[in-house]
Amino acid sequence: MKNTTSVPIDTGIAQKDRLEIAKSLSRFLADTYTLYLKTHNFHWNVTGPMFQTLHLMFEQHYNELWTATDLIAERIRSLGVLAPGTYAEFTALGSIKEQKGGIKATDMIRSLVQGHEAVIRTARSVFPLAQNAQDQVTMDLLTQRMQIHEKTAWMLRSLLA
Repeated sequence: MKNTTSVPIDTGIAQKDRLEIAKSLSRFLADTYTLYLKTHNFHWNVTGPMFQTLHLMFEQHYNELWTATDLIAERIRSLGVLAPGTYAEFTALGSIKEQKGGIKATDMIRSLVQGHEAVIRTARSVFPLAQNAQDQVTMDLLTQRMQIHEKTAWMLRSLLA
C-alpha cells in the first residue's frame, strides 16, 4: 500500500499507521462487498415457503451492505490510499467465499450468518490498529458496522430456531 496523494496528510495519524489501517480496512471492504454480492445472489435465487419474507429481507440487507461499501472505501481514501475495487482484489483480500444460488433457503440463512460473523471478526481485527493510532473516525465506523452485523446475524439466526 502506497500513499496515493501528492499533498502531505497531517491529521495526527502517522503515515505508517494510516497505511496499515487502510490495508486492514481493505480486507474489511473485501468481506463486506463479498457478503453484499452473496446476499444479492440469494435475494434473486431464494425459493420455498419463506420466499416472500427472505426475498424482502435479503433486499434490505444487500442495500444496507451496498451503502456500507461506499463508507468503507471512502474511509480508505481519506487515509490517502486507493481502495480496492475489483473482484480479483476482493477475492485475494477477503475471508468470505462466493457462493452460488440453488441452495435451500435455510442454507442461505446459515451462510449469511457465517458471512456476517466473518465481517465482524475482520472489523475486530482492524480495531486495535485504529485504537493504537488514535484513529477515532475508523473506530467509530467499525463500531457502527459491528453493531449492524451483530444485529443482522442475530435476526438471521432467529429464523433457524
